[in-house]
Amino acid sequence: MEHPEPDTRTLERGLGEYVRAVAAAVGVPAESTTVEISDTATAYLGLPRRWLERPDHDVMLVWSERRGWSLAVETDPDEDPVVIARHGDDLVPAPGVVAQFVADTVAGHHTGPAGPGPAIATTRRSLAERLGPYLQHAP
Repeated sequence: MEHPEPDTRTLERGLGEYVRAVAAAVGVPAESTTVEISDTATAYLGLPRRWLERPDHDVMLVWSERRGWSLAVETDPDEDPVVIARHGDDLVPAPGVVAQFVADTVAGHHTGPAGPGPAIATTRRSLAERLGPYLQHAP
């Protein structure tokens, strides 16, 4: 029997708990995060760092259900962020893995692609299953 797609609220809760775990691993307060479920599920973590090549702009960690984690530099409001590096093909890597990706990239040691890369094929159901363990630890 085919399982139905998860409801938006369940997916949002799972993603929210996962993003909070990533934020804790990166050393960012939960208040510096946002999660949105619309046509695409996305997340944002504002980082207390600057990028040497753009010292006047903030660095952010962004997640998309189509592309996974990317480290980017915020730009002017009418411009798209500049992607510094993309984590890879795993949509839900462990929070410690994401923290290491951020540390390596900021230190100039990350060798992953800087562009957005190809979309990662997944379903909302499989994404919700991957996020399920984070719901088990939610208050």
